[in-house]
Amino acid sequence: MRKVIKSQMRFGEVEIGDIKFDLHSRDEIPKLLIGLQAIYCDSDARRKVFALLAKLVTVNINPNNGRSGMDLWKILVLGTLRLSCNWDYDKLMEIANNHLTLRLMLGHSIMNNDFRYALQTLKDNVSLFTPEILDKINQVALQYGHKIAGMKPDDKLNASCDSFVLETDVHYPTDINLLWDAMRKMILSVLFLCVQIGLPGWRKSDYLLKKTKKLFRKAQQMKGSNSKNKEKKAKREQLIITAHLTYLDLAEDIINKVKETILAVSSSADIVLHLKIQKIQEYIAHAERQIDQIRRRVVEGESIPHYEKVFSIFQEHTEWISKGKAGISQELGLKVCIVKDQFGFILHHRVMQNETDDQVAVPIIQETKERFVELGSCSFDKGFHSPGNQEKLRELLDRVVLPRKGKLSAINQEIENSEEFREARRKHSAVESSINALENHGLDRCLDHGIKGLKRYVGLAVLARNIQIIGHILQQKELKQVQRLEKMQKKRFQAAA
Repeated sequence: MRKVIKSQMRFGEVEIGDIKFDLHSRDEIPKLLIGLQAIYCDSDARRKVFALLAKLVTVNINPNNGRSGMDLWKILVLGTLRLSCNWDYDKLMEIANNHLTLRLMLGHSIMNNDFRYALQTLKDNVSLFTPEILDKINQVALQYGHKIAGMKPDDKLNASCDSFVLETDVHYPTDINLLWDAMRKMILSVLFLCVQIGLPGWRKSDYLLKKTKKLFRKAQQMKGSNSKNKEKKAKREQLIITAHLTYLDLAEDIINKVKETILAVSSSADIVLHLKIQKIQEYIAHAERQIDQIRRRVVEGESIPHYEKVFSIFQEHTEWISKGKAGISQELGLKVCIVKDQFGFILHHRVMQNETDDQVAVPIIQETKERFVELGSCSFDKGFHSPGNQEKLRELLDRVVLPRKGKLSAINQEIENSEEFREARRKHSAVESSINALENHGLDRCLDHGIKGLKRYVGLAVLARNIQIIGHILQQKELKQVQRLEKMQKKRFQAAA
């Protein structure tokens, strides 16, 4: 039986609204917890958030039966904390088990201080979030955030839009090391499968792994000759080809043996066994693709087209991105586009798969406008420009600040030289600050796996950032009140003296 939060407090526990924080702390943990506390204490926001959290476990699950699971409020606190502080699960487990203020927010008291969170428990529960539910919770948090930021009902939202690269957790890809990845996983997977069902034939798996890696390293270390002597260069090129062909021959022999093993066990009706075989077949497909590309590149001298390349066999959604930044020739990951308002909140985001800035300019504003009808204007970089975007965005927004590329006509030059346009362009750079804050709080490198994990990771990071901004606003307001009272008391003391 899983609940959003315990309805009955135990002896020694502290009500979430009564938890005190250090107002002078500049760390992200108190700010995030203050933001979460504020959302919890607002009855309307709490009701909406709790209703959304309840949807995490209502699919094919009866929440009233079975063993008790982690409270859904705890999952929200721990999930946002992990991204806000840019931690892995090991760090999250350590803090969750030892941070006193956090444990009060999680509903623990000194009476049950011996309760400990397990690493796998944290992983399994935080992964319950979906991008859709996180987006809806973020909308609730933003409604509350705009209210405390002083936004009035008739006010318009002035936004800025830009994109950045979220790196995936992959190594630098080459065709021969991607083949090694596929061979390693293939050999280990078929070995575990044979051990599980008691099938012989892979007694030399360690030897095959070592031999494959040795040939991979030899091919990797072979470099072309810089000599001007044509005979020496030709001889060196032949040695490189031979090293690669030896590597490929061994890989093909192992693949054929793996296929024979799979054929021998594929008649079983065990569903789990079929899933394992399917995974092995995926590694085989990766290996065969890399063998084909290596042969074409090294032996036939062909240049492999970019669209045929895969940059990770584990994170297949990874893209090779060159944004032309100084000192950064390429980045491996996916682009994320964000829309930020004048209060610093992230209104909306979009994970860009095989998309460019000009392709997402209209869709992301349409999606943002559906969530926030008060969106009045938005500024962009030149990368988002296209003639079609200019027209469509004018239909959606009261004011569009989108610089054009190339030489400007007299009319467009007059528009972009106007004081209003130039002022909006000067303010646009604030979105870079929001991007830098997101990168410092989780979105520098995605530690979760798969495209679903990446989208969940981004959604949690955006939600955590917005809640942290709420906490910062409230912290500064309360700090000013405390300082004002201290100043008044000091004056009274001086007057009495």
